[in-house]
Amino acid sequence: MRTGSEPATARSALRARFWLSVWGVGWTALGTLAFVLAGRPGWAAACAALWLVTTVDLAVVLRHIRQGPHYQPGRDVPPYQPPEDGPPYPGPPGHHPPGGRPYRRRPGPRHP
Repeated sequence: MRTGSEPATARSALRARFWLSVWGVGWTALGTLAFVLAGRPGWAAACAALWLVTTVDLAVVLRHIRQGPHYQPGRDVPPYQPPEDGPPYPGPPGHHPPGGRPYRRRPGPRHP
């Protein structure tokens, strides 16, 4: 929910995430190659799985960078108003609902 307290110049860290993904793709590719050459198929498969994850992350980051900036409301757009009905769930124990009686517990057994 937009509250109006968002920074006016907020930016995403896509460039940092891009370079971290490039770093991850490089290391996982080298790790996969090294474990294949060392004859460790289990570790090579683990590095190959991480290689796939970092490559997908890199593709997602590149897609978001290519999409460009998205619409952000300016300072002239007021924040959303909270709902006047109250929360959609009951409050904590002992909470008094608006305009109602306090919640009461049923009497139970007393322990010494």
